[in-house]
Amino acid sequence: MTQNVPPTLILFDGSPLQIEQITAIAQGQARVQLSPDPLFRSRIQRGADFLDRLLREDGVVYGVTTGYGDSCTVEIPPALIPDLPHHLYAYHGCGMGRFLTDVETRAVLACRLASLCQGMSGVSWALLQQLEHLIEHDILPRIPAEGSVGASGDLTPLSYVAAVLCGEREVLFRGQVVPAAQALQDTGATPLRLRPKEGLALMNGTAVMTALGCLAWQRADYVSRLACRITAANVVAIAGNAHHFDETLFAAKPHAGQQRAAARIRGDLVVEAQLRNSHRLQDRYSLRCAPHVIGVLEDALPFLRQLIEAELNSANDNPLIEPDEERVLHGGHFYGGHIALAMDTLKNTVANIADLLDRQLALLVDTRYSQGLPSNLSGSQGATQPINHGLKALQISASAWTAEALKQTMPASVFSRSTECHNQDKVSMGTIAARDALRVLELTEQVLAAMLIAARQAVPLRERIQPDVPVGPAMRAWIADLAGRVALVEEDRALDRDLHQLLSGIRAQTWSLYAD
Repeated sequence: MTQNVPPTLILFDGSPLQIEQITAIAQGQARVQLSPDPLFRSRIQRGADFLDRLLREDGVVYGVTTGYGDSCTVEIPPALIPDLPHHLYAYHGCGMGRFLTDVETRAVLACRLASLCQGMSGVSWALLQQLEHLIEHDILPRIPAEGSVGASGDLTPLSYVAAVLCGEREVLFRGQVVPAAQALQDTGATPLRLRPKEGLALMNGTAVMTALGCLAWQRADYVSRLACRITAANVVAIAGNAHHFDETLFAAKPHAGQQRAAARIRGDLVVEAQLRNSHRLQDRYSLRCAPHVIGVLEDALPFLRQLIEAELNSANDNPLIEPDEERVLHGGHFYGGHIALAMDTLKNTVANIADLLDRQLALLVDTRYSQGLPSNLSGSQGATQPINHGLKALQISASAWTAEALKQTMPASVFSRSTECHNQDKVSMGTIAARDALRVLELTEQVLAAMLIAARQAVPLRERIQPDVPVGPAMRAWIADLAGRVALVEEDRALDRDLHQLLSGIRAQTWSLYAD
């Protein structure tokens, strides 16, 4: 949690939430509170009461009086109905892979609470309070990342949330992995006994993929902004033509995101001072077309926000319980196709940013294209110059990270599998797409870290050749900040510590970039 800054309080009352609110909760910068409004609480309670009445009147409700999935034809004897939710999260306890991080887990809890607060899931007020308690006391279920096909939602990973609410399985609490029951006891809570339908309400939804999607979106937005700043630095370093980013030029092709990227880069440059480079009419595509590449991501982000936030603010389990009309609505809102599309699109556009910057670095280190910069951006000037290799290996590593990011861009959504006795015969793969997107972001952020070292190296080396190199004030302040973080590479040294430090800065979004 940010030091000395009181966390924001975010009210959960069924009103629309934004990506930034989920990420603030996930990063420990905001607290969660269920609305005290009696009307909100009454809506939640009416759904639970309606379900109770249906059970008394022998109503048939999927997952309440029947088995789950393909077993929906199995009628559950009334005496066994209270045990059915326990069986749902018990048999779904088969997740594998890494555990979700602290940040990811908080986002999952917040997303599930947001959905249940729509008042269409037939859950009790006590269930919402227990979820609120987990977030408030940072009791984080240990959720394996793998095992969801994205319909019927994130069943297996969310079973770990359901189990923890009932005092089962393990949590991360105060820095230690402990039994869930212990963490609940230590914070004054008691294990929940799930009511009919509450197992489905918790598990039969898209909270994991949506949570990861929120986090991925925010990181991608920052990647886009930082890519603009790095591109501007590389234009300066390579003595490029700043007129490639002319406002009139970009008015002729009015993609808003592309225009925004060009304006950011243009604002970092001193365009009129670049007239001395007018003999070089056209730079290579990785510089000249940078707004066109970054602009694709910029133009995608508002659309992807729409998809992610619509999912975030939806009731996405099955069946839905409409408390006002007293209807049970059987459907398929657990299907995560919109998140799958968002994440498949995001990973493609982000990987293209990695590729763009990798190509820029290839120009900077190669004396055939770098307009007088030393080979491999080596800062060595003394007798040891012949044995110094500058950023040669860094460029190789950046290329490796880029290649792996590009390899990850195969759409996950096209790999639908028929599962669960052909009941789930068309599934979204949204959670796999979201995990892929996060991996592409990790790799792209590593390329960005390499490019920060290159920018810190290349601009001062250009100034050795051209002392009056034109640099905008924001760019100059940013280069000075980098110089305070990373020493100029004059004699060969290992760069991994610098990379890790810069990577932490990227993920913490250390640099404030552009006002748009």
